[in-house]
This record gives sequence, C-alpha cells and structure tokens, in this order.
Amino acid sequence: MYEKTEGIVLRETEYKDADKLLTVLTREHGKITLKARGVRSGRSRSKAACQLLTFSEFTVSEKQGKYVITEATPKEMFPELRADLELLYLASYFAQVTDAVAQEEDASPELLSLLLNALYALAKLKKPQKMIKAVFELRLACIAGFMPDLRGCAVCGNVQPNRFNITQGLLQCAACRSDATDGIRMPVSAGSLAAMRYIAAADPKRLFSFTLSESALRELNDLTESYLTMRLERGFFTLDLYKSLFIEEK
Repeated sequence: MYEKTEGIVLRETEYKDADKLLTVLTREHGKITLKARGVRSGRSRSKAACQLLTFSEFTVSEKQGKYVITEATPKEMFPELRADLELLYLASYFAQVTDAVAQEEDASPELLSLLLNALYALAKLKKPQKMIKAVFELRLACIAGFMPDLRGCAVCGNVQPNRFNITQGLLQCAACRSDATDGIRMPVSAGSLAAMRYIAAADPKRLFSFTLSESALRELNDLTESYLTMRLERGFFTLDLYKSLFIEEK
C-alpha cells in the first residue's frame, strides 16, 4: 500500500552503505520512522528531501508497520538556516526538542505547525533569536501538557506577581510562600509576564507579533528555557552546543 504524507525531518541516521533512517514529524501520523534507500548516493533524486530540517512530501510504502520512502519531494528546505551556522544550531535544537516531545503514530498538527513557524521565523522574519527561542519553548511546553498557570499569584491572587515558579509552573509574589508552592522561583518582570501570557494564548499565526526590551527578552529567554528543561526533566546537547559556540549577547 502506498500513501503520501507531508512532514519535516527531525533526525537522520546513516544506515548500511547508502541508506538513511529518518525520524519525521508528519501531519497525519505524528512521529514516524522512514527508511530512505540509497538516499546518500549522489544519484538519488530524493537526497534533498531527506535532509534534516527539510519539510517534504513523502510517498511511502507500508508493510507490517514499517515505512519505506519510494519518492520524496522537498517543499521547504530553509536554505537561510543552512547558510548560517548559528541559525542551524538553534534550528537543530528546535528539532531535537520536538523529537523528544512528539509521540509515535500520534498526530499533532499543532506541534508540526509550531516547528514550521519557528523555522520560518528564523529563516525569513529576521526576528531576534531570543524571541523565537522563547516563543518556541513556552508554546511547545503548553502543547506537551505543561501549560503554566499565568493568571496571578497562586497564593494571594495578585495579577502582577514578580516570581515564576518553574518547578510548579505558576506565579507567586516574592513574599508569598506555601507548602503547596515550594520549588525553584525566578524573577519575572511585568514585560516578561505579559509576553508569556501572550505566547500561551496567541493565535498560531501571530505568535511572533510582539516586541520586548532587550533586558525583558533576555529574562524571558531564561525563564522559558528553564521551565521547559525542568518540566521535560532533561537537557539537550544541541542547546548546549548553540550556547557554547555563540556566547555573545544578541
């Protein structure tokens, strides 16, 4: 049986002499593994479509739950990312996080849309990298089931608290404590809090339609990164690599 599906390559692994095993996030089937035969050969017509971070249309044959690519056509290769090492490392981090969150054979069009929008923003919109990274991290946490409670202080109800509890995923005032809200707390300014509320609730097409001061953007970036890695209970080597190679503030 043959069928067509669209998806973005999250991971590629060399297999045998000229093959690849691709981890692809698709619209219809969620995350799936595709075998790309002969794709590492210079003569392969599917070579471009089977690269990391490429959004492609795949024609696949399925047998006993295993998928083999028979034809692949790239729809968006994001050449701007491949021409800039810094952008490439950040985009690779997005792919690795998506791979960690996506479920096998569980469709998540919202997750695919977020990743494509984030890659498009990196490649085309020329938005600050910190903004794109923060939007991606917080929105992905929401999609993955870790929506933070951003209504107000979980203890006193103040709608403009100044601490974000990354362990519990809730807001608190600096002076407010309770046994139920123990955890690691980070400062959150009014600007960062407004941005977090916007990111959590915004229409997917307008996720990047806001502005922040450089200091608030730096704070927001630290908050979303800390929150996501805390909730996923793991780190990401692509993030470590991105941060180690590009230390200067953007």
